[in-house]
Amino acid sequence: MIMKNIKTQGFILLDVDVVALNNAGKTTSSNNENAVATKTIRKNGRSYVYVSGQAWRYWWREALQKNVGWVMSPITNDGKIAYTNADPFTYPDDDIFGYMKAPKGSKETVTRVSPLKNSAIISAASVRPEENFSSMTRHEGNPVPFGKQEYSAIMKGMFSLDLSMVGTFSDYDRTGFKNLSKTLLEEAEKSGAEKIDDPFIFDSKGSHKKLIRLDKTIRQKRATDAIKALKTISGGAMQANNMGDVTPKFIILVTTTTGNHPFSHIISNKGQFDEEVVFNFDGLIEVLKDYKDTFDGVLFIGRRSGFMDEIANNLKMLETMADIPAVKVLSVNEAIDEYCEQMKSQIE
Repeated sequence: MIMKNIKTQGFILLDVDVVALNNAGKTTSSNNENAVATKTIRKNGRSYVYVSGQAWRYWWREALQKNVGWVMSPITNDGKIAYTNADPFTYPDDDIFGYMKAPKGSKETVTRVSPLKNSAIISAASVRPEENFSSMTRHEGNPVPFGKQEYSAIMKGMFSLDLSMVGTFSDYDRTGFKNLSKTLLEEAEKSGAEKIDDPFIFDSKGSHKKLIRLDKTIRQKRATDAIKALKTISGGAMQANNMGDVTPKFIILVTTTTGNHPFSHIISNKGQFDEEVVFNFDGLIEVLKDYKDTFDGVLFIGRRSGFMDEIANNLKMLETMADIPAVKVLSVNEAIDEYCEQMKSQIE
């Protein structure tokens, strides 16, 4: 069997108010000695707040563990290095999020490139965080002041899940491709895991090298769990006083036959200081036309009522347009659920 090269491409928008989702440590720009800055980055002279890709992945793992019931791979702390069990047969997070295991004193190093890739989550328009001063006063003596930066923003992020590599492993002597230890390789052979041709890697005789693939039902569940976790994802710094909802308020989900992520510029900004978020509807149509040959199946769009209501009618128009791929517009959770049903049928 030759595997299909298919990937889930996702684009999300968050809508948060008075939050500090990912802090950058002590700030030197405040007169307060106990002041914490939020993460910001500059582009074209403007400042944008963001959540690091690592923090988003942490939230994602937490949602899969606490809300979906995944048993996470144990972590070994070996001096200055740490690694998981690197057992993707037993632990789905090792499969989806990848790993590197190089124990001290061992000549066997195994690595796996993560099938799930994600961007940082960055504000769609420029944002200037406000510094808020608080104080600890529940003790005798002088209050202890402290400061933190807070902001409200619409934020965008994108991710890709390589469906062809979920539950599929190689054993080539190459960094990122030697996925399995000798023990796991023997277990795979004994368990009857399927061997399939790698369409891109050949041996010295020109024959396809082999990949080891788990049962389809396991791969389907891991992929759908990963996407459905977005419905209940939570996280962020300073949640005690600055709790924010980080579930998507807008989402696009589509299966593609390439690794290209085409939706990065469907949100833009305007105004004197680039502070107003604008949905680039013409840009979305352009993407749908330009990349329609790479889309597999229906493209699902989810929008939460009350968020960007002004684009509701334009989005519904997409369902009737003849020169673009099939589009279905639903609520966020409905779009996730219906996409996952389609995705399961696409996984071989």
